[in-house]
Amino acid sequence: MKFSSFAKSLFTLSLFILAAACSTTSEKKQETSENTEVQSPKNDQKSILFFGNSLTAGYGIDPEDAFAGLTQQRLDSLGMEYRVINGGLSGETTAGGLSRLDWFLEEEPYLFVLELGGNDGLRGIQLSETKNNLLAIIDKVQTKYPNTKIILAGMQIPPNMGTDYTEEFKEIYPTVAKEKKVTLIPFLLEGVAGNPELNLPDGIHPTEEGHKIVFETVWPYIESKILL
Repeated sequence: MKFSSFAKSLFTLSLFILAAACSTTSEKKQETSENTEVQSPKNDQKSILFFGNSLTAGYGIDPEDAFAGLTQQRLDSLGMEYRVINGGLSGETTAGGLSRLDWFLEEEPYLFVLELGGNDGLRGIQLSETKNNLLAIIDKVQTKYPNTKIILAGMQIPPNMGTDYTEEFKEIYPTVAKEKKVTLIPFLLEGVAGNPELNLPDGIHPTEEGHKIVFETVWPYIESKILL
């Protein structure tokens, strides 16, 4: 997906906003997402774990209106006994996700949706580190729960860090998905990124309408896993 010149300017401004928002204290960084659902599952109820950053958490909107919450609503409407767990944490990087993953793996998820890396790219973190962390997260899930189905949400960033960095960042996701043999969503924010009408004033986080589009992007991949 290409970003318009307006969107590039908006994203440039957003980097400063995001940097301030993501510079949380160490105490806050250690908190689990306030959106995380940890209720006891019903008998034989399978769980779908969305593990990511503020995009997953539903920053700036009601968590029920974020794409993870919309997934639960769709499952409920279909009468399917799945429990969605929102493991999103604002400001999270791949390194942070790797460090807190064990807490979420105390019970086996039927489906694991990994959405991390965007904050790495916006901060200019070394690409090899981001890739290795994504590989390590997937490896940890596969090692502990070989039967868990995994979906990796691809991400793209505006070209603020330079064209080479931007293109190499984009290629991390298909490379990781191929290496670990997991399902890839090419770009989580397809049709949403760069559109001011579908994002909050920071230019990065989707509005409720934006999350509806993200959900429609994600749902076919979820559906293909739960109906097999």
